[in-house]
Amino acid sequence: MSIYYSILRKPIIAGDKKLKDITDDVIRPLEQKPTLLWWVAFLVSLTVLLIGVVAVTYQIKVGIGTWGLNKTIGWAFDITNFVFWIGIGHAGTLISAILFLFRQRWRTSINRSAEAMTIIAVMCAGIFPLIHMGRPWLFFWVIPYPNLRGPLWVNFRSPLLWDFFAISTYFTISLIFWYLGLIPDMATLRDRAKSKIKKFVYGLMSFGWNGSARIWHHYETTYLLLAALATPLVLSVHSIVSMDFATAVIPGWHSTIFPPYFVAGAIFSGFSMVLTLMIIARKVLHYEEYITIDHIEKMCKIVLVTGGIVALSYGIEIFMAIFFGNQYERFMFLNRALGPYAWAFWIMISCNVLFPQFLWIKKIRRNVALVFILSIVVNIGMWFERFVIIVTSLHRDFLPSSWAMYKPTIIEIATLAGSFGLFFTFFLLFARFVPFIAIGEVKGVLKYGKLKKNLTSEGSVKANADVTV
Repeated sequence: MSIYYSILRKPIIAGDKKLKDITDDVIRPLEQKPTLLWWVAFLVSLTVLLIGVVAVTYQIKVGIGTWGLNKTIGWAFDITNFVFWIGIGHAGTLISAILFLFRQRWRTSINRSAEAMTIIAVMCAGIFPLIHMGRPWLFFWVIPYPNLRGPLWVNFRSPLLWDFFAISTYFTISLIFWYLGLIPDMATLRDRAKSKIKKFVYGLMSFGWNGSARIWHHYETTYLLLAALATPLVLSVHSIVSMDFATAVIPGWHSTIFPPYFVAGAIFSGFSMVLTLMIIARKVLHYEEYITIDHIEKMCKIVLVTGGIVALSYGIEIFMAIFFGNQYERFMFLNRALGPYAWAFWIMISCNVLFPQFLWIKKIRRNVALVFILSIVVNIGMWFERFVIIVTSLHRDFLPSSWAMYKPTIIEIATLAGSFGLFFTFFLLFARFVPFIAIGEVKGVLKYGKLKKNLTSEGSVKANADVTV
């Protein structure tokens, strides 16, 4: 008699892969010479980065008067870009830490690149507060340490100071977490290296990893502790950033909904950027069997959930402005929707509320081209969200005689472009010199959901779904 068991889970890794196949597939791009496509992308990114460096050098030499700021709008492109890049950096820690703690094994194919994206995005974000200081070489003044400046001390009540603490902590933990997961793969590269220089460098970076059971035990314990430590950072970092606005008295800013609203928006934009990068990488590096359609669909579901939270937050803001009875708050939201910057508001609504609704359709979630387009649309919308929150709340204040308009200068646009150049330059270097996928973690889920076929005593085939790792 034949006995059949239902298959409860799909395999995470497609194809009939063996352990050696995973190592060969992931390391092959590192052992081969860079392709022409990589060189073109790298040179374009580096050129854009150099344009940004020139713009930043010029504005530091001349002053931030090169920006389009005025007496009413003291924040604009700089803080918009800062909050945007911090939001992009949230997906890496979410994928690495929170999904790891919830035992979401599908994260193993995308966590390495998402963590790298986080580190680079935080670096891009850190540029803008430094530039806005006007004299970035005096940045150390924001660090609380015993000094000779007498009674002059940092303002511990300022959210901007806590921005520094939160972001530096977030960057440090994310970097350690990323590098810890990289150590076993550095040992693999060390063992496969043919030149003495590569063997020495990879050996140095792998800290003498030998793959013993004792080493793996300590590694997994440390990884778990760092994941638990990094998880609160996902909530704290963007909550602190939101306090820059929520503690102000400007209409459109002083809202208690900002911390959860900003966190959801950060995950929303971060996962959209992960989708953008992963879809390109799986095609260029031929990782279709490791970053499968199921991976893309799961990320789309997270984008859909967080997008729903963002849309609900928009609705709550408008509801409170209309029914709370504050005439200034009501005017601010009417001005956003119908005023001079209405075009930016409706781009934000279209990209962040309307277009993500297509992800309810399963065929769209599993269509790589459409998901790629939607991921870019979402990030455009999230940039405009920060622009709308900052500029439209400032350009019409309590005193009509001081009302003003804001228009970015070519220096600001070049600085924004330079930050994207920095991001893609470092990301391309990461993809060239570091395993794009965590080899050890993918091997751990290789048998997840795979069929085991055994012949029974009567000669019939018995199918068993192996769901253990």
